[in-house]
Amino acid sequence: MSAIAAVIILATTLVTSFISGIFGMAGGIILMAVLVALVSVAMAMIIHGAIQMFANGYRAYLLRESIDWRVFSLYCIGAAAGIAALFFVSWTPDKRALYLLLGLTPMLVWLPKERLHLDIKKREHAIFAGFAVQGLNTLAGVAGPLLDLFFVRAEMTRQQIVATKSVTQALSHLIKIGFWSVPVVTAAGWGALPPWWLIAAAIPLSMLGTTLGKQVLERMNDQGFRKWMKGLVTAIGVVLLMRAAGLY
Repeated sequence: MSAIAAVIILATTLVTSFISGIFGMAGGIILMAVLVALVSVAMAMIIHGAIQMFANGYRAYLLRESIDWRVFSLYCIGAAAGIAALFFVSWTPDKRALYLLLGLTPMLVWLPKERLHLDIKKREHAIFAGFAVQGLNTLAGVAGPLLDLFFVRAEMTRQQIVATKSVTQALSHLIKIGFWSVPVVTAAGWGALPPWWLIAAAIPLSMLGTTLGKQVLERMNDQGFRKWMKGLVTAIGVVLLMRAAGLY
């Protein structure tokens, strides 16, 4: 990996962690798009998973008093089923397919939520969220907008939403690391994994960005939070779909 690529990745880590610290999503999509442009899909998944796991884990720690542990436990049941199902799927996305998935994922915020009636506080919905979100997160690298659909109707504060989403996503990224690392190590050995120093340098940057983002989150009201989140992820989706179209 070149020094320029490493600098770009580290700078993007700081910025995207700040964004995710505010909205609990969006930053991961941007980071994945940048990584795919610089390294292979497998390498991007592993780097992204490591950075996002620590960023989400730290964000969950900062907001630990707001985590809904019941929702998380039900989510874990669905996530286990989701990762088990992936072992029966032989397809993995290349860069073109990944940009398309990354571009379409943010558009999920425009689904008619009043007709979906999804609520993460309901037992069956939380389990299904774990199943669907874990599957998409493992294949596309991100699944924040899909997870958000389950929180829109939930009677939770913005702090509870971000905290609970963060702890579920920390788990999802941990699983993603294992899913993509095993074939890489099997085929080329441990030396084929991303350099340890890159991850070590990215962790404090993700923590700094998350801390700064949390300060902005505390100054926002719930209405402004949802409005800005929807506009941001839509803009990201449009850009990535344009990128996918350019590749084709």
